Amino acid sequence: MVENQKENRRDQGLIAGRNAVNEALRAGRAIDSLYVQRGEKSGALLALIARAKEAGAAIKEADIKKLSYLCPGENHQGVVAVAAAKEYATVEDLFARAKERGEPPFFVICDGLEDPHNLGAVIRSAECAGAHGVLVPKRRSVGLTYAVDKASAGALEHIPVARVTNLPRLLDELKERGVWVYAADMDGGPWVQADLTGPCALVIGSEGRGVGRLVKEKADFVLSLPVKGRVNSLNASVAAGVLCCEVARQRSGLQAFDPIRRDQ
Repeated sequence: MVENQKENRRDQGLIAGRNAVNEALRAGRAIDSLYVQRGEKSGALLALIARAKEAGAAIKEADIKKLSYLCPGENHQGVVAVAAAKEYATVEDLFARAKERGEPPFFVICDGLEDPHNLGAVIRSAECAGAHGVLVPKRRSVGLTYAVDKASAGALEHIPVARVTNLPRLLDELKERGVWVYAADMDGGPWVQADLTGPCALVIGSEGRGVGRLVKEKADFVLSLPVKGRVNSLNASVAAGVLCCEVARQRSGLQAFDPIRRDQ
């Protein structure tokens, strides 16, 4: 039973205990986030937090029950790290990828997705549609955990993911560089009326709140998908899949079906 628990922790990329986390950082292992026991402020822990921050990890406070749940039976010493399944890219890496391919930039931005299966599915859709990268916020978002990697079905190996501190500021930067920003929201215009052949970034909102107010205000366009049932919105990853396929369709030059008989 104990061995199975240890195997599960390794599969999830969890590292428990101060010494183990320190060694992982020293070895240069990519750390997605560091959970620290709420209220713990010893000097050694503050030094560990500073080191994790410098390595790009998101720092999250948690109560002792949460830490014990993550690592049952382990002496976690108030610290549990979640290793990243892949190193994060930079925004410049994404632009460089588009330039390499000789294509107008196409990015997918996830505004606060917290379900690893949703983020993994979005990454998969983005890669299949030929996107040059995915962007996620550092706070209030799931990172590149091993669960995300698994849900992406291997797509994470083929598409860069960048993590940014401030999404509204990112949108300003993208717009200054000629990228049009399209936010997915139920109150937007029909998605089929948007020209997605140029430099574009699709913003997909979180599972519960959707696209944030400030992010939506900064978007150039707001797109909606038709919903005819009693539920008023699609799952975030499903919406992302539909919109990504629309970008791919437009960029490949595929036309809508012509109902005129072929023999005419």
